[in-house]
Amino acid sequence: MGKNEKGLRVTVNLSKGQGISLQKADGGTLTAVRMGLGWQSAPRRGLFGSRTKEIDLDASAVLFADGQPVDVVFFRHLVSDDGSVRHTGDNLVGGAGKGGDDEAILVDLQRVPVHIDQIVFTVNSFTGQTFAEVQNAFCRLVDETTGQELARYTLDGGGPYTAQIMAKVHRAGAGWQMTAIGTPSNGRTFQDLMPAILPSL
Repeated sequence: MGKNEKGLRVTVNLSKGQGISLQKADGGTLTAVRMGLGWQSAPRRGLFGSRTKEIDLDASAVLFADGQPVDVVFFRHLVSDDGSVRHTGDNLVGGAGKGGDDEAILVDLQRVPVHIDQIVFTVNSFTGQTFAEVQNAFCRLVDETTGQELARYTLDGGGPYTAQIMAKVHRAGAGWQMTAIGTPSNGRTFQDLMPAILPSL
């Protein structure tokens, strides 16, 4: 984890495939984290100047046990069956925070059942627009206890895809790690993304 001169943690900007440990600076482990996801509509040049179109991206978290999906948290199922993962609610337009989180998923790491070993975070375009029409899409991991941002992964380039597998939080020894994935895919729902998620596990 990066630190500045005062010994405070600073955000780690992750590149694709890079991971960070969720150990705290004092050697303890984080207890609860929030995966915030945000995006903005890219302005499109038209006859009458540039305009933006509302884009509804949906964040989902798929819980895996031994390579098999066992639960999912998304706008139609806001809390995992075991209560450890919680979606804060659907945002239909994006860009609400102008760079802040548009949707967030809370993970109570201490409550995640022992058999769950990976939680994969995806974003898909429910309205079918591609990421070519989205700018500044990112995910960031925040220590829910302190509100401090720990890591951020920003997508470069949109492309003709309607979904992205953004990142995963997974068990590493006794603790947890976050790894940036950034794999483009296509699909309006998390079910459509399963074939693209599996190679990332």
